[in-house]
Amino acid sequence: MKNITLLGSTGSIGTQALQVIGAYPERFRVRSLAANTSVEQLAHQARRFMPDMVAISDVSCYNELKSALADVDIQVLAGADEVSRLAADADTDMVLNSLVGFAGLGPTLAALSAGNTLALANKESLVAGGHLAMELAAAGGVDILPVDSEHSAIFQCLQGQKISAVERIVLTASGGPFFGKTQDELAHITAAHALKHPNWDMGAKITIDSATLMNKGLEVMEARWLFDTAYEQIHVVVHRESIIHSLVEFCDGAVLAQLGAPDMRVPIQYALTWPERLPGDAPRISWEQLGSMHFAAPDREVFPCLDLAYAAGREGGSMPCVLNAANEEAVALFLKGEIGFLTIPRIIETVMNKHKVITTPDFDTLAETDREARRLARESAGMKG
Repeated sequence: MKNITLLGSTGSIGTQALQVIGAYPERFRVRSLAANTSVEQLAHQARRFMPDMVAISDVSCYNELKSALADVDIQVLAGADEVSRLAADADTDMVLNSLVGFAGLGPTLAALSAGNTLALANKESLVAGGHLAMELAAAGGVDILPVDSEHSAIFQCLQGQKISAVERIVLTASGGPFFGKTQDELAHITAAHALKHPNWDMGAKITIDSATLMNKGLEVMEARWLFDTAYEQIHVVVHRESIIHSLVEFCDGAVLAQLGAPDMRVPIQYALTWPERLPGDAPRISWEQLGSMHFAAPDREVFPCLDLAYAAGREGGSMPCVLNAANEEAVALFLKGEIGFLTIPRIIETVMNKHKVITTPDFDTLAETDREARRLARESAGMKG
């Protein structure tokens, strides 16, 4: 029986993780659940899985959650510090971190410091603080198991292989809803258009990131840390069908790929059960109906976020944190209808150009950098405060 702490339980990854956990009650027990503001959904999940503790990041939601669970024996906590405390819980066997954005870094570091195995769906942890996370993981001998479909694919391809034999990692991108569009065609795109992803059912923020190709840029930065690979060895190719989830090219010319239907329950379950594989009910591919698969180079001129991510990663230090914070803020403004789609990369580039890189930032420095980059992003968008 594996005790699981699930952070971000009410989001897309969190709800699918609970489906996987619920299918194997003899294998998994939910130790703790945490969410940001979704009180009703979190309370429903708590009643279904009866964890020992639940936490809500937004302290203003505490009384409502406490009242909703008043008749059951579940400890209710509130605040970002309490979410990190759950991640460091000594009675947890694995922390699945599916929080969104920079908010996931603190719990990631807490889990690793405590020696808890980390199933990571919060890519921003490694984007903003990869040097801190990997140092803790190495020092404590802690496994970081990737949950993103692309990184799970690479991880699966590397089983039994030596990282020194890898020549190139190839991350596949769906291209999002705007593949093939020109900048003129994107000038009047709304959030409703951008949220219609052709293949994946994801949360709003990651869906917009997919539309701008920033999501792939963040994944490049995550892959650099997870697989100790130079940026020059990480390649991105558009694969519209989302059947090949990523590939690894080896020094002898062999290429291994992981394929499957676009269903996040597969990488979630693999992280939870690794090194085993258990039966799952994800859809199977009909190869005869699939017929063919297609590949293309990403359009870096129309979608400049990909190259901004490469540039931030190569710069290193605090710059990836700046890129991530500016992107989070710009995406939030776009979702509110306060800026246009093409303004997202312009804001990010503006904020990056204003930043003086700090070479080896600690967590507190990254937190301050995150706050300042967000302020600059709002200022660049014409927002104050």
